[in-house]
Amino acid sequence: MSRPYCNSCHRPEVSCICHLMTRVNNDIEVVVLQHPSEVKQAKGTVTLLSQSLSLSHVFVGETFGSDPKLQQLLTKYHGKTALLYPSAQAKLIDGNYQASVDELDVRCLILLDGTWKKAYRLFMVNHFLQQLPHIVLADTFESRYQIRSTKKQGALSTLEACCHALSLLESAPAKYQQLLENFDKFNQLHLSYHSQN
Repeated sequence: MSRPYCNSCHRPEVSCICHLMTRVNNDIEVVVLQHPSEVKQAKGTVTLLSQSLSLSHVFVGETFGSDPKLQQLLTKYHGKTALLYPSAQAKLIDGNYQASVDELDVRCLILLDGTWKKAYRLFMVNHFLQQLPHIVLADTFESRYQIRSTKKQGALSTLEACCHALSLLESAPAKYQQLLENFDKFNQLHLSYHSQN
């Protein structure tokens, strides 16, 4: 007999995370390009992120160049879209780089959701991403992601990276604090399941 699933977060009802959603009115529109392998990843953070942000879109796939809805967004924010990705030409953003942030005038932020290897593949096969301005967070942010690990310095979950980037770009750190705190609860929820099994 199959387990009942929540119609909103699409997780088994016993592990529903809808109570962790918190409404955040982000000023910068967020686009997540998600690798298909992440869609059913229980430890993934995109559902919590996208259902909490008022302006967000999630596209699932490996190539996105011909997606009409994404192209419409790129046209809408032409010249004001940035990719959060640590490329060689990425501009560092942190509290000391406000001038650079202001120069960017970012109205749409794109994030890649997948393992480092999968995110790199998404970056390489979608050539339009390479033409965008790239921004990167300082590696001083400490990850709160307890349920997935990586050896990469400064590695953050998609939710954390997005919240920190928006906080800096919008100069509004307090706005995203509740979502980060709910992310802590998300981690605790998964850890509690693990301890029960």
